[in-house]
Amino acid sequence: MRSLPCIRPIHIVLAAMLLTCSILATPVQAQAKVVQTPYKNPKALVDIFLDDPARLGAALYWVRSLVNPLTEAPYSMFPEDMSIIVLLHGTEIVTLAKKNQERYQEVLQRMRYYADMGVKFKVCGLALQDYGYSAADMQDFVEVTPSAITELMHWQNQGYALIPAVVQDKKFSIEQIR
Repeated sequence: MRSLPCIRPIHIVLAAMLLTCSILATPVQAQAKVVQTPYKNPKALVDIFLDDPARLGAALYWVRSLVNPLTEAPYSMFPEDMSIIVLLHGTEIVTLAKKNQERYQEVLQRMRYYADMGVKFKVCGLALQDYGYSAADMQDFVEVTPSAITELMHWQNQGYALIPAVVQDKKFSIEQIR
């Protein structure tokens, strides 16, 4: 029968030290660091061009994501400190026609809320013509521009950040993927 090597007290101490070091070397589950980026007087141009007017509600979340964090603590900016333009030039312009007010009441209320806060809503004049509308057919908070493309160029040349409102089909609920 073979005898086990003699374990000396120093070996026990070294083993304990190695075990302790390996436990301490295991990374602790840290949490994400919350930062407060020093935002100053934002200038944003939200570009909305949708294939379905029913998607406008989802596109308006881009506006919410700009306005709400900036008007709440810790930033607490006044609406006049922000310059936000929403440019609409797809099928969603039908939501702004007075004759469709009842049909699109929910998104109109949201747009009017932001318009009252100083967000400018602009509609492409070429698109209006394509849909058979005129400025008289639009809600009173809407400005009609000559062309969405020239408007995009103009405001970007003025230093506005272009934010395309991308709306995708939601395949999963948050609960399903979380």
